[in-house]
Amino acid sequence: MSPTERHRGDLTRDQLEAAVLCYFQACNKVDRALFAQCLAEDVVHYLAVGMHGPIRGIDPVVERWGADVAANSSSWVVDGVYADERTRTAVCEWTSFKPGLGTVLRGTEVYRFNEAGLIDEVRIYYAARRDDTVSANELEGYPYAERGFAT
Repeated sequence: MSPTERHRGDLTRDQLEAAVLCYFQACNKVDRALFAQCLAEDVVHYLAVGMHGPIRGIDPVVERWGADVAANSSSWVVDGVYADERTRTAVCEWTSFKPGLGTVLRGTEVYRFNEAGLIDEVRIYYAARRDDTVSANELEGYPYAERGFAT
């Protein structure tokens, strides 16, 4: 069954986890066809403040992570995936190696899935120190209040 033939009730935890793993494989390979297997065409990828986000659409996602791979020899490893088919969400812990910069980053991402089982939203959170120079440590452009988060 293709992702577009699935219905909300048909999604399983394994399918959500597989989509997240596919996403990281697509990032590492910079493979648009792989991205299309796991991301909705209208995906929105929210980024930390200062990272010039959000990224909207598959092609800008491919371009963004492809540029990072080309410039920094970046690669990502999935450390764990935790999915809930009832809410169509998953969380992933990851490690990013950036030999071109001599750095390692760690973080988590929260994924929201559409009814077809494709990721339609990514929210990235880096393992980082809190920044007391800003009034709110949060994602740039994310609609916290509209989504019911405390503000």
